[in-house]
Formats: sequence, structure tokens, C-alpha cells
Amino acid sequence: MSSAQTGLSVSDPQAYRERLFTLIAGRDPLEVMGETAAKLAEIVASHSLPVLRSRPFPGKWTPNEIIGHLADTEWVYGYRQRMILSEENPPISGTKQDLWVSALHYNQCEPTQLVKEFRTLREFNLALWRRSSPEELKRVGQHNERGTESLAVIVRMIAGHDLSHLQQIRRYIEAVQQSA
Repeated sequence: MSSAQTGLSVSDPQAYRERLFTLIAGRDPLEVMGETAAKLAEIVASHSLPVLRSRPFPGKWTPNEIIGHLADTEWVYGYRQRMILSEENPPISGTKQDLWVSALHYNQCEPTQLVKEFRTLREFNLALWRRSSPEELKRVGQHNERGTESLAVIVRMIAGHDLSHLQQIRRYIEAVQQSA
């Protein structure tokens, strides 16, 4: 998703991180991350397929596409987490998330299946986060867009990213319902 779609500036990596950190407001990132799948399942159970697949704003993702993006993000961050734990200061590549969402046809996917995929990936990754020692959380990788990132920073970013997209989904659903 572009920075315009998330409302987050990625041209300034520190501002992007701080925005995500602000969203978690001192909460335990693992707690936040542990709640996301259930919140997505609740959203999907509470809204019709047409609402979840509606594009309330031209050029923006649908709620369903955002859920697909969250599953992609979980896959990507799980890979990055494993690289950083296993290698010394590995290079970490960014993704072209808009292309992924489009190429993977997330708006045609069944929302409950997307949530299931997200939940499965999150469970695997959370188990690894929970068994990572404080020393391991200091390990770093070199992101090609944001520079040096430690696992401690990344876990907080993921939690903030979750909250940002949950808010976005709710705003988009509200916009769809108001226009109906």
C-alpha cells in the first residue's frame, strides 16, 4: 500500500516508525499481535462479502485486500525475523505491496480464508517472537529503504501496522455503509 493509502510517510523512516509506535501506546506488541487474527475474524463475520469487497475510495484497497496485505506482511516479516535471527546483519528487501495485492487477486479471495491464512502465519511467527531472548531482539538487519532495524523495533512496528490497518478497515467499512 502506498504511503497515501496508509496515511504513513515512508519517505521518512523514523517518522513512519514513530507513527506505528504511537499506535501501540506502550502496549505489549506481542499482546497486540496476538489479538489481530480474532479482530479480523470478527470484522469478516460481521460484514457481508459485498461490503468487504467494496472500494470506498478510488485507488485505495478494499477491506478484503487489506486483509490479504496483512497476510503477506506476516509472511514477509516472518522471513525477515528468521533471517535476522540466523544471519549476521542480513540485507532486508522491501516489497512492492500494491503489486502483490493486485497480482494475488485478494479482492476475489474468500475473506474467511484470508483470515485463516493470516492466523496460521501469525501463530507460527508469534511462537518464534515469544521464545526470542532479549539478546536476540537486539539483532539487526539492513532494510533497503529504512536502514538498520532490530528485531525489537520490528516487533513494535508489526503491532502498530496491525492497529493501523484495523483502523483503516473500519474506516473503509464505515464509508461503504454510509454511501449505501
